Amino acid sequence: MPSTETVALDGDLDFENAFAVEMRLEQAIARADRIVVDLSGLNFLDSSGIGVLLEASKTADREGKRLEIRPGKPHVQRVFEVAGLLETLPFAA
Repeated sequence: MPSTETVALDGDLDFENAFAVEMRLEQAIARADRIVVDLSGLNFLDSSGIGVLLEASKTADREGKRLEIRPGKPHVQRVFEVAGLLETLPFAA
């Protein structure tokens, strides 16, 4: 039976904590077939955070896993929109 792991992020996803989030996502990808990244608790996201999510998506694809991103608050989603990544990253409908 496929396993699912949810990684809920809160606060800020920026340069200061990008490495810690990257490690959490790598561990989730190693343990589960489907990884849900919940951005609903994020208040801030910068380019470091975008990089972490892009890399996690690539890693999941490479390993035959499914990564799904639950959208964040409107101002967080706006960062993805401005960066042109709404169609690139696997956001849930």
